[in-house]
Amino acid sequence: MEQDELSTVFAALADPTRRAILARLAAGEATVTELAEPFAMSLPAISKHLKVLERAGLITRGRHAQWRPCRLEAGPLRDVAQWIDRYRQFWTESFDRLDAYLREVQAEAKKEERTDGDGGAEP
Repeated sequence: MEQDELSTVFAALADPTRRAILARLAAGEATVTELAEPFAMSLPAISKHLKVLERAGLITRGRHAQWRPCRLEAGPLRDVAQWIDRYRQFWTESFDRLDAYLREVQAEAKKEERTDGDGGAEP
């Protein structure tokens, strides 16, 4: 996926209404009216959100007579997940280093407790 396409997808995903629309479409096709039901906004406002999602390649709109169902296109989401996955290794390694450091600090604290608890002279 090109950087521009990735930016377009991230911009589309930045809006909670559009994320909710995608979540609804994950359950299956829906019309604009069906997608608008849970929102306190006009059909033209929902249509604008759908255009953003369509430009990002996240949805497609079909045509069956008067019915124009929208459907989820998961390809761009897979591309975003792959891009994000590159950073998973960074975070995993960072958390592993933090975990090792915390174990070291805890071990030192236990060692000091034993030394102090054995009646050792305080400095």
